[in-house]
Amino acid sequence: MLRMLVLAGALVSLAAAFQSTILEETAPPGVNYDKAEFRLWRPSGEGPLRATIVLVPGSNGDGRPMVDEPFWQNFATRHKLALIGCHFADKKHDQQFIEEYVNVSQGSGQALLNALESFARRSGHPELERTPLLLWGMSAGGQFNYEFAAWKPERVAAFVVNKGGIYYTALVSQAARKVPGILFTGGKDLEFRTSTIAGLFALNRRAGALWAIAEEPSAAHVVGRSRDVAAVLFEEVLALGPSKLLAERDGFRGDIKAKIFQPAADAPAPDYPTSWLPTLRIARAWQALVTEKPFDSTELGP
Repeated sequence: MLRMLVLAGALVSLAAAFQSTILEETAPPGVNYDKAEFRLWRPSGEGPLRATIVLVPGSNGDGRPMVDEPFWQNFATRHKLALIGCHFADKKHDQQFIEEYVNVSQGSGQALLNALESFARRSGHPELERTPLLLWGMSAGGQFNYEFAAWKPERVAAFVVNKGGIYYTALVSQAARKVPGILFTGGKDLEFRTSTIAGLFALNRRAGALWAIAEEPSAAHVVGRSRDVAAVLFEEVLALGPSKLLAERDGFRGDIKAKIFQPAADAPAPDYPTSWLPTLRIARAWQALVTEKPFDSTELGP
Protein backbone atom coordinates (compact mmCIF):
# COMPACT_ATOMS: atom_id res chain seq x y z
CA MET A 1 0.00 0.00 0.00
CA LEU A 2 2.78 2.40 0.94
CA ARG A 3 4.54 1.61 -2.32
CA MET A 4 1.37 2.42 -4.26
CA LEU A 5 0.99 5.74 -2.42
CA VAL A 6 4.61 6.67 -3.17
CA LEU A 7 4.12 5.80 -6.83
CA ALA A 8 0.87 7.79 -6.97
CA GLY A 9 2.59 10.79 -5.40
CA ALA A 10 5.41 10.58 -7.92
CA LEU A 11 2.92 10.50 -10.80
CA VAL A 12 1.09 13.55 -9.43
CA SER A 13 4.38 15.44 -9.12
CA LEU A 14 5.34 14.46 -12.64
CA ALA A 15 1.99 15.62 -14.01
CA ALA A 16 2.31 18.93 -12.15
CA ALA A 17 5.75 19.48 -13.65
CA PHE A 18 4.27 19.27 -17.12
CA GLN A 19 1.45 21.73 -16.52
CA SER A 20 1.66 25.31 -17.72
CA THR A 21 2.05 28.00 -15.06
CA ILE A 22 0.27 31.32 -14.59
CA LEU A 23 1.43 33.86 -12.00
CA GLU A 24 0.43 37.47 -11.28
CA GLU A 25 2.40 40.48 -10.06
CA THR A 26 1.34 44.04 -9.19
CA ALA A 27 3.63 47.02 -8.61
CA PRO A 28 2.66 50.01 -6.47
CA PRO A 29 2.03 53.29 -8.35
CA GLY A 30 5.25 54.90 -9.53
CA VAL A 31 6.54 58.21 -10.80
CA ASN A 32 5.24 57.78 -14.36
CA TYR A 33 2.40 55.29 -13.96
CA ASP A 34 -0.66 54.59 -11.85
CA LYS A 35 -0.94 50.87 -12.57
CA ALA A 36 1.66 48.26 -13.46
CA GLU A 37 0.30 44.72 -13.43
CA PHE A 38 1.80 41.61 -15.00
CA ARG A 39 0.82 38.03 -15.80
CA LEU A 40 3.29 35.23 -16.50
CA TRP A 41 2.45 32.18 -18.59
CA ARG A 42 5.00 29.49 -19.22
CA PRO A 43 4.51 26.29 -21.21
CA SER A 44 4.39 22.86 -19.66
CA GLY A 45 7.51 20.77 -19.43
CA GLU A 46 10.83 20.94 -17.68
CA GLY A 47 14.10 22.63 -18.54
CA PRO A 48 15.11 26.28 -18.81
CA LEU A 49 13.20 28.88 -20.80
CA ARG A 50 15.07 30.38 -23.75
CA ALA A 51 13.57 33.88 -23.79
CA THR A 52 10.54 35.91 -22.71
CA ILE A 53 7.98 37.52 -24.98
CA VAL A 54 6.65 40.75 -23.44
CA LEU A 55 3.14 41.64 -24.66
CA VAL A 56 2.09 45.29 -24.29
CA PRO A 57 -1.29 46.50 -25.64
CA GLY A 58 -2.47 49.91 -26.79
CA SER A 59 -3.02 53.01 -24.70
CA ASN A 60 -3.69 52.15 -21.03
CA GLY A 61 -4.95 48.72 -22.07
CA ASP A 62 -4.83 45.53 -20.06
CA GLY A 63 -2.56 43.10 -21.90
CA ARG A 64 -2.60 40.37 -19.27
CA PRO A 65 -5.21 38.29 -21.17
CA MET A 66 -2.88 38.29 -24.19
CA VAL A 67 -0.92 35.44 -22.59
CA ASP A 68 -4.04 33.27 -23.08
CA GLU A 69 -4.11 33.78 -26.84
CA PRO A 70 -3.54 30.49 -28.70
CA PHE A 71 -1.22 32.20 -31.19
CA TRP A 72 1.25 33.24 -28.51
CA GLN A 73 0.87 30.11 -26.40
CA ASN A 74 1.58 27.88 -29.39
CA PHE A 75 4.56 30.03 -30.37
CA ALA A 76 5.92 29.97 -26.81
CA THR A 77 5.46 26.22 -26.51
CA ARG A 78 7.27 25.52 -29.79
CA HIS A 79 10.25 27.66 -28.80
CA LYS A 80 10.29 27.14 -25.02
CA LEU A 81 9.50 30.75 -24.12
CA ALA A 82 7.73 32.55 -21.31
CA LEU A 83 4.95 35.06 -21.96
CA ILE A 84 4.47 38.23 -19.91
CA GLY A 85 1.26 40.22 -20.40
CA CYS A 86 1.42 43.83 -19.19
CA HIS A 87 -1.13 46.32 -17.96
CA PHE A 88 0.17 49.85 -17.61
CA ALA A 89 -2.06 52.84 -16.93
CA ASP A 90 -1.24 56.52 -16.59
CA LYS A 91 -2.07 58.81 -13.75
CA LYS A 92 -4.58 61.45 -14.75
CA HIS A 93 -2.96 64.40 -16.52
CA ASP A 94 -3.86 67.14 -19.00
CA GLN A 95 -2.95 65.31 -22.23
CA GLN A 96 -3.99 61.70 -21.80
CA PHE A 97 -3.09 60.84 -25.40
CA ILE A 98 0.56 61.27 -24.36
CA GLU A 99 1.23 58.06 -22.45
CA GLU A 100 3.72 58.85 -19.71
CA TYR A 101 4.24 55.20 -18.77
CA VAL A 102 5.97 54.52 -22.09
CA ASN A 103 8.86 56.69 -20.88
CA VAL A 104 10.24 53.55 -19.28
CA SER A 105 13.37 55.04 -17.72
CA GLN A 106 11.15 56.96 -15.30
CA GLY A 107 9.93 53.87 -13.45
CA SER A 108 7.65 51.68 -15.56
CA GLY A 109 10.58 49.81 -17.11
CA GLN A 110 11.95 48.98 -13.68
CA ALA A 111 8.50 47.77 -12.66
CA LEU A 112 8.68 45.22 -15.48
CA LEU A 113 12.19 44.12 -14.45
CA ASN A 114 11.06 43.77 -10.84
CA ALA A 115 8.15 41.60 -11.96
CA LEU A 116 10.52 39.38 -13.94
CA GLU A 117 12.73 39.02 -10.87
CA SER A 118 9.73 38.00 -8.77
CA PHE A 119 8.47 35.56 -11.41
CA ALA A 120 11.96 34.04 -11.54
CA ARG A 121 11.76 33.25 -7.83
CA ARG A 122 8.15 32.13 -7.73
CA SER A 123 8.10 30.00 -10.86
CA GLY A 124 11.20 27.96 -10.18
CA HIS A 125 12.76 29.37 -13.34
CA PRO A 126 15.59 31.62 -12.11
CA GLU A 127 16.65 32.23 -15.73
CA LEU A 128 13.61 34.53 -16.16
CA GLU A 129 15.59 37.26 -14.42
CA ARG A 130 18.09 37.32 -17.27
CA THR A 131 16.43 35.76 -20.35
CA PRO A 132 16.52 37.92 -23.50
CA LEU A 133 13.30 39.80 -24.14
CA LEU A 134 11.27 39.77 -27.35
CA LEU A 135 9.06 42.86 -27.23
CA TRP A 136 5.69 42.81 -28.98
CA GLY A 137 3.14 45.61 -28.74
CA MET A 138 0.54 47.62 -30.59
CA SER A 139 0.31 51.42 -30.63
CA ALA A 140 1.39 52.59 -27.16
CA GLY A 141 2.71 49.07 -26.64
CA GLY A 142 5.14 49.59 -29.50
CA GLN A 143 6.12 52.93 -28.00
CA PHE A 144 6.92 51.15 -24.74
CA ASN A 145 9.00 48.59 -26.67
CA TYR A 146 11.03 51.28 -28.43
CA GLU A 147 11.76 53.13 -25.22
CA PHE A 148 12.64 49.92 -23.38
CA ALA A 149 15.09 48.90 -26.11
CA ALA A 150 16.60 52.38 -25.90
CA TRP A 151 16.86 52.14 -22.09
CA LYS A 152 18.08 48.53 -21.61
CA PRO A 153 19.34 47.28 -24.99
CA GLU A 154 21.37 44.54 -23.33
CA ARG A 155 18.12 42.84 -22.24
CA VAL A 156 16.38 42.97 -25.62
CA ALA A 157 16.83 40.38 -28.38
CA ALA A 158 14.34 42.02 -30.79
CA PHE A 159 11.50 44.52 -30.69
CA VAL A 160 8.73 46.08 -32.75
CA VAL A 161 7.27 49.54 -33.07
CA ASN A 162 3.67 49.24 -34.21
CA LYS A 163 1.82 52.33 -35.42
CA GLY A 164 2.31 54.31 -32.22
CA GLY A 165 2.59 58.08 -32.13
CA ILE A 166 4.41 59.36 -29.01
CA TYR A 167 8.10 58.73 -28.30
CA TYR A 168 10.51 60.24 -25.80
CA THR A 169 13.85 59.26 -27.39
CA ALA A 170 15.07 60.30 -30.83
CA LEU A 171 18.60 59.03 -31.50
CA VAL A 172 19.16 55.91 -29.39
CA SER A 173 22.54 54.62 -28.23
CA GLN A 174 24.80 52.56 -30.45
CA ALA A 175 23.99 49.49 -28.36
CA ALA A 176 20.27 50.03 -28.94
CA ARG A 177 20.86 50.48 -32.65
CA LYS A 178 22.34 46.96 -32.70
CA VAL A 179 19.08 45.41 -31.46
CA PRO A 180 17.07 44.09 -34.45
CA GLY A 181 13.69 45.74 -34.81
CA ILE A 182 10.83 46.30 -37.22
CA LEU A 183 8.89 49.57 -37.19
CA PHE A 184 5.41 48.93 -38.60
CA THR A 185 3.23 51.64 -40.08
CA GLY A 186 -0.20 51.58 -41.70
CA GLY A 187 -0.81 53.25 -45.06
CA LYS A 188 -4.22 54.40 -43.80
CA ASP A 189 -3.15 55.37 -40.28
CA LEU A 190 -2.93 58.98 -39.10
CA GLU A 191 -0.10 60.87 -40.77
CA PHE A 192 0.97 62.12 -37.34
CA ARG A 193 1.90 58.56 -36.45
CA THR A 194 3.43 57.45 -39.74
CA SER A 195 5.54 60.59 -40.06
CA THR A 196 6.86 60.24 -36.52
CA ILE A 197 7.84 56.60 -37.00
CA ALA A 198 9.42 57.32 -40.39
CA GLY A 199 11.50 60.07 -38.78
CA LEU A 200 12.69 57.87 -35.93
CA PHE A 201 13.60 55.17 -38.42
CA ALA A 202 15.46 57.49 -40.80
CA LEU A 203 17.48 59.10 -38.01
CA ASN A 204 18.60 55.85 -36.42
CA ARG A 205 19.02 53.91 -39.65
CA ARG A 206 21.35 56.66 -40.90
CA ALA A 207 23.42 55.93 -37.80
CA GLY A 208 23.55 52.22 -38.61
CA ALA A 209 20.48 50.85 -36.77
CA LEU A 210 19.78 47.22 -37.67
CA TRP A 211 16.10 47.98 -38.17
CA ALA A 212 13.46 47.71 -40.85
CA ILE A 213 10.45 49.88 -41.57
CA ALA A 214 7.42 48.06 -42.95
CA GLU A 215 4.30 49.81 -44.21
CA GLU A 216 1.19 47.71 -44.68
CA PRO A 217 -0.51 49.85 -47.36
CA SER A 218 -4.16 49.05 -46.59
CA ALA A 219 -3.86 48.99 -42.79
CA ALA A 220 -5.17 51.75 -40.57
CA HIS A 221 -4.50 51.80 -36.81
CA VAL A 222 -4.79 48.03 -36.49
CA VAL A 223 -2.49 45.06 -35.87
CA GLY A 224 -3.00 43.79 -39.41
CA ARG A 225 -0.30 41.27 -40.32
CA SER A 226 2.36 42.85 -38.13
CA ARG A 227 2.03 40.12 -35.51
CA ASP A 228 2.74 37.37 -38.06
CA VAL A 229 5.82 39.15 -39.42
CA ALA A 230 7.05 39.94 -35.90
CA ALA A 231 6.79 36.25 -35.00
CA VAL A 232 9.06 35.42 -37.97
CA LEU A 233 11.54 38.06 -36.77
CA PHE A 234 11.52 36.55 -33.27
CA GLU A 235 12.07 33.03 -34.65
CA GLU A 236 14.96 34.15 -36.80
CA VAL A 237 16.66 36.09 -33.99
CA LEU A 238 16.30 33.08 -31.68
CA ALA A 239 17.81 30.84 -34.37
CA LEU A 240 20.83 33.12 -34.71
CA GLY A 241 21.65 32.52 -31.06
CA PRO A 242 22.68 34.91 -28.27
CA SER A 243 26.37 34.91 -29.19
CA LYS A 244 25.78 36.03 -32.76
CA LEU A 245 27.18 39.50 -33.36
CA LEU A 246 24.96 40.97 -36.04
CA ALA A 247 26.47 43.28 -38.63
CA GLU A 248 25.04 45.23 -41.54
CA ARG A 249 26.77 43.17 -44.21
CA ASP A 250 25.45 39.88 -42.78
CA GLY A 251 21.79 40.68 -43.45
CA PHE A 252 19.59 41.85 -46.29
CA ARG A 253 18.75 45.37 -47.38
CA GLY A 254 15.13 46.13 -48.24
CA ASP A 255 14.49 48.92 -50.73
CA ILE A 256 11.51 50.80 -49.32
CA LYS A 257 10.63 52.42 -52.65
CA ALA A 258 11.05 49.44 -54.98
CA LYS A 259 9.88 46.93 -52.34
CA ILE A 260 12.63 44.48 -53.18
CA PHE A 261 15.60 43.19 -51.21
CA GLN A 262 19.09 41.90 -51.77
CA PRO A 263 22.04 40.81 -49.65
CA ALA A 264 23.43 43.83 -47.84
CA ALA A 265 26.99 42.89 -48.77
CA ASP A 266 26.09 43.21 -52.48
CA ALA A 267 23.83 46.26 -52.26
CA PRO A 268 25.22 49.67 -53.25
CA ALA A 269 25.27 52.38 -50.63
CA PRO A 270 21.84 54.05 -50.85
CA ASP A 271 21.13 57.78 -50.73
CA TYR A 272 17.80 57.21 -48.96
CA PRO A 273 16.73 55.03 -46.00
CA THR A 274 16.52 51.28 -46.55
CA SER A 275 15.33 48.49 -44.28
CA TRP A 276 17.76 46.03 -42.72
CA LEU A 277 16.62 42.43 -42.26
CA PRO A 278 18.75 39.78 -40.52
CA THR A 279 17.86 36.72 -42.65
CA LEU A 280 16.41 35.71 -45.99
CA ARG A 281 13.27 34.37 -44.34
CA ILE A 282 12.38 37.63 -42.61
CA ALA A 283 13.29 39.55 -45.78
CA ARG A 284 10.69 37.50 -47.65
CA ALA A 285 8.11 38.14 -44.92
CA TRP A 286 8.86 41.88 -45.03
CA GLN A 287 8.42 41.94 -48.81
CA ALA A 288 5.13 40.06 -48.58
CA LEU A 289 3.78 42.57 -46.08
CA VAL A 290 4.82 45.73 -47.95
CA THR A 291 3.50 44.36 -51.27
CA GLU A 292 0.35 42.96 -49.60
CA LYS A 293 1.04 39.45 -50.87
CA PRO A 294 -0.04 36.40 -48.87
CA PHE A 295 2.61 34.35 -47.14
CA ASP A 296 2.84 31.26 -45.02
CA SER A 297 5.55 31.65 -42.41
CA THR A 298 6.39 27.95 -42.75
CA GLU A 299 7.03 28.34 -46.48
CA LEU A 300 9.40 31.31 -46.51
CA GLY A 301 12.48 29.16 -46.80
CA PRO A 302 15.58 28.98 -44.64
